Amino acid sequence: MNVIRSGSYRSWLRGELILVGALGLATALLAAVDRLGGYEAPAARLALDMAVVVVAAMVAVLASIRFLVGGWVLDVLLAAGFAVSALGMFAFGVAPKLDGTSLSNREAWATIAAQVAGAALIAGAPFVGARVTRRERALVAAAVASACVLVLIWVPLELAGVDRPLVGSEGERSAAAVLAAYATLAMLALVATIGFGLRYRKYSRDLDRWLALALTLVVFADLQYVLAPVLSTEYVLQGDFLRLLSYAVLLVGVWRAISRAEFGHAVAEERARVARDIHDGLAQYLFAISTHVNMLECGAPLDDLLPRLKAATTAAQQEARFAVLALSSASGTASFDTALRRYVDVLTADGRLDVELEVDPSVSLAPDEQIEVFRIVQEGLANARRHADSHRAWVTIGARGARRVVTVEDDGVGFDGAETSEGQGLRNIRQRAESMNGELTLRSIPGEGTSIEVVLRAA
Repeated sequence: MNVIRSGSYRSWLRGELILVGALGLATALLAAVDRLGGYEAPAARLALDMAVVVVAAMVAVLASIRFLVGGWVLDVLLAAGFAVSALGMFAFGVAPKLDGTSLSNREAWATIAAQVAGAALIAGAPFVGARVTRRERALVAAAVASACVLVLIWVPLELAGVDRPLVGSEGERSAAAVLAAYATLAMLALVATIGFGLRYRKYSRDLDRWLALALTLVVFADLQYVLAPVLSTEYVLQGDFLRLLSYAVLLVGVWRAISRAEFGHAVAEERARVARDIHDGLAQYLFAISTHVNMLECGAPLDDLLPRLKAATTAAQQEARFAVLALSSASGTASFDTALRRYVDVLTADGRLDVELEVDPSVSLAPDEQIEVFRIVQEGLANARRHADSHRAWVTIGARGARRVVTVEDDGVGFDGAETSEGQGLRNIRQRAESMNGELTLRSIPGEGTSIEVVLRAA
């Protein structure tokens, strides 16, 4: 693993150095021929700014989704940073120009300040490795904090009352403070690039590589502003295109990271689900087998223990077979209805229970849903067989409008829900239904059987 990580990092580092060399050479050539000043194109500048706003907002949303999946503080800082940048650019730098006027002094400075604030949050992200459990609350707090940052940027400028145009159509040079602001942006982008590069070296995570690549482009975009510090709503600089390209790279990287995070989250949930199934089923039978063997070693009569040992062994084999069928369905090695029919065939082989199974082929179930539905059917039929003294059961997986419905019914003794508490089997069914955001309905009448219905959201 360390060898793979080291090789991946060296390949990434070589590519990063080549990119830095190419961008550095291009920047030097543009500076030598005095082409960093840009071109007067108000409409193009507005379109570029709007594109940056849209892409930055999308990155903020995707980072928020990734935070809800993984809970890493890094992601919520990225979400807040890009949200501040996007909202600040739109509120201070785009919206005031929609009527065709130029930005005022305070609007121009507010735009830069929002970009600095967003860059500071992004620069701090790679150096925070904490994780939170109350993700929704943390995300709301980050959103409120981002709004407060924008208010704190605007209010002092509003109170100062400065409202004269900072630049004209000829793109006049700004003061030393503007140069310092752009230098700060370039420095923050450099810090973030190094931070994510170090994270990639340590963890070899795909998101860190994409972020480092995108932020490298941002470094040179800001550097071009340092070399040609024009604060104008009329001019388009080469750095503007680099910045837009960097956001596009970010969009791709964060989207890939979300896909991997959701896959990893699903794998972790599946491992926990398999562990729970083994604990609830197979492990209990193996424990019974071990107990009987120990009793035999202690001299217990073979005639008494042999039938129980045989029954526990058979049950363990059956449980293992059921688990394999469920997992083979979810993994795609067998279709869901085929695996379910095999399970029903095994269950009914001794003739104690007759099961009618009906699966609508148009109903689509995700892999994680297939396992949960399989286990719900298994629990329902196990209850009918063991506790309800049923002779017949009906399993239906179909659709009701846009929603998917799973039903398990039996003709057993039933029970009075007001007087009888739920057993472990029904609690497992309820837990599995909740894990899919499904709605469980349980109907049972003494002497008339039991009906279990789980309604799932639209596919």
